[in-house]
Amino acid sequence: MDTVITPSVPFDVWPLAAFDPFLVILALVLGFKADQLGKVVLAAIMALAGSILLNWIVTAVGLPWIAPVSREGPLLIPVRAGAAVLWAALGYGVARWTGRGRPKERA
Repeated sequence: MDTVITPSVPFDVWPLAAFDPFLVILALVLGFKADQLGKVVLAAIMALAGSILLNWIVTAVGLPWIAPVSREGPLLIPVRAGAAVLWAALGYGVARWTGRGRPKERA
């Protein structure tokens, strides 16, 4: 049991999934709009689903893309999910830091 199993997808491909432009934009925007910390996880899930759908459409059309999604290609969902949480948290943090994410005061 001393053997190490190498992943089926090289590590060089993993950053492409984490820095997918659709994922980054969706997660940052949805994280920025989140008004509670718990909604960051929801923003990340929505960004993950939306980016996979958009990547699948771009790949199905036949356009070259940095992170294609197809039956033959790797999805790398754990990498994308972790990146979505980090990008959404960054968007939430920027909103809080700039003061745009403060909850509205009730009159």
